[in-house]
Amino acid sequence: MNSTILLVEDNPADAELAIRAFQKNNFTHHIVHLEDGQEALNYLYDSINEMPRLILLDVKMPRVDGIEVLRKLKSDENKKVIPVVMLTSSKEERDISDSYSLGANAYIVKPVNFTQFTDAVTQLGLFWMVLNHPPK
Repeated sequence: MNSTILLVEDNPADAELAIRAFQKNNFTHHIVHLEDGQEALNYLYDSINEMPRLILLDVKMPRVDGIEVLRKLKSDENKKVIPVVMLTSSKEERDISDSYSLGANAYIVKPVNFTQFTDAVTQLGLFWMVLNHPPK
């Protein structure tokens, strides 16, 4: 079973915190960090890459934003089952409602506090990578 976590985050500090949280909590899963939505689409539609088990997707990014990535994934029969968690600083109601209406599995506003942020990422990892059973 694939154990890749795709982290799509344009803020280097937030990406580093998320990666450290996964490492600190002994997640041995392969983390792929991409910096914008276009990189994510390129990765997801490159036949060489195995599909991730979880996608953590920022909303506000350059080139292609997270909402557009989500729209494309959830309209694709082969990719719509991949869990997508919107992990973002955006509290805009439109972003939240658009994410859920397009099929996001969760919408989490990034905590500003370091400890809360790492705790949130740890809990995400535990749920989606250990407790959740994806379809085969």
